[in-house]
Amino acid sequence: MKPINLADKLATFSDHWQPRVVGQFNGHDLMVVKVKGEFAWHKHDDTDDFFLVLSGRIRIQLRDGDVTLGPGEIFVVPKGVEHCPVADEEAHVLLIEPQGTPNTGDAATSAARRVI
Repeated sequence: MKPINLADKLATFSDHWQPRVVGQFNGHDLMVVKVKGEFAWHKHDDTDDFFLVLSGRIRIQLRDGDVTLGPGEIFVVPKGVEHCPVADEEAHVLLIEPQGTPNTGDAATSAARRVI
């Protein structure tokens, strides 16, 4: 057993909006992702969506207003709430989701599950 260095894991890839699984916790994937630009509007019917910004800034657009997050800040989008993450500049984020949760809310359009 060894600690997981998130910066080292993030250094292994460059593409945006393609989460990488770095560990597991009680049936949940711990993932890092690089984000830039606007993601798709989506929702998760069966699970909340956890965001922890590691570096940079992101804005989570919600139908009733935006939430802006900086380094060290967490936001949880409740299940069933439509949202759209946006990053004007590259940001790095830790996500926690039940294993197998599609990042777009739809398995047909989600990114492949990648473990690093």
